[in-house]
Amino acid sequence: MATRSRSPQEIRASIEQNRQELGTSLEKLRVEVGELMDWRSQIRSRQRDFLIGAGIAGFVLGGGIAALGALAFGGRRRRRRQGDR
Repeated sequence: MATRSRSPQEIRASIEQNRQELGTSLEKLRVEVGELMDWRSQIRSRQRDFLIGAGIAGFVLGGGIAALGALAFGGRRRRRRQGDR
């Protein structure tokens, strides 16, 4: 299959078109990255999810700290019943 050779003007036009498309794509990418990196807007848009996650994390951490405290300080001491002595 034979291909037609392009003139220098066609090549320049193609390069210029590609350059413009690349500039547009880079600008769109810059805007998208800026939106993704804006953590404040991410939290605002998903505030409920973050609050639920923080509550679960607090519950898990609180339980872990309580368990460590029980290990460190002997845990709950059982009271002996009078008949068990």
